Amino acid sequence: MSAQVIVTVILYLTASVLLGLRFKDSYSSSSSLRHLFNLSGLIALVLHAHLLYSSVIIANGLDFGFFNVVSLVGWLVAMIVMTTSFFRPLENLLIVLFPIAALAILLESFIPDERLITDTLSTGLKIHILLSICAYSLLMIGTLQALILAVQEKMIKAKQAATIMNILPPLQVMENLLIQFIVIGYFLLSLSLASGLMFISDLFAQHLVHKTVLSIVAWIIYTILLWGRWSAGWRGQKIIRWAVGGFIALLLAYFGSKFVLELILQRV
Repeated sequence: MSAQVIVTVILYLTASVLLGLRFKDSYSSSSSLRHLFNLSGLIALVLHAHLLYSSVIIANGLDFGFFNVVSLVGWLVAMIVMTTSFFRPLENLLIVLFPIAALAILLESFIPDERLITDTLSTGLKIHILLSICAYSLLMIGTLQALILAVQEKMIKAKQAATIMNILPPLQVMENLLIQFIVIGYFLLSLSLASGLMFISDLFAQHLVHKTVLSIVAWIIYTILLWGRWSAGWRGQKIIRWAVGGFIALLLAYFGSKFVLELILQRV
């Protein structure tokens, strides 16, 4: 394991601990701790990006092995949330996302698994892969937001509103952020499915049937969620359940099928 991997993991965990101090009064009153958190998180993201560049971009193509993709998604999600947190109240998600990114780096380093995407791959399929990863990342952020919203509602019902108000923004703000991430992720997922149907020639020969079916199921679930929100006025627990359900289908579609094919069946 390289020194860069160790430093990146330590910085991610340090940033997560510093952010956790937000739950104490000392954090909110100390700008130095906040700056230290921002510095640790940003350096960790830059180092992680360099590690991904070295492991994913290789001489004769792209290595999209299982753990490389896990690391890529972990970095992309953390990077999106870190960037957005400067403008929107999303910072608390990083308490979970930074340790996940650190774990993804360790898995990528300890468990070699190569799946080569050669330079001969068509531009359409490259676009499809990029759209899929971006859609998955944004919908993952939406799911984490939904889980935090569920905890927030539970604490309010347990008459712990004062505690949760010191930690998280109001419910309406959290719910609006959730819908915004789902809308963008849904749009990218729709483009991903459309590009996949256009450029993938043989679903059976390429072992993509399960992935395609589950992705369509996820798309239908998110369609119902957005219809319920905009047409039926769904809020709270209904949105949370549909958001989690859609992401579970998407998780099985991408990482579930990828795990079985590459790590269990050893197919390329």
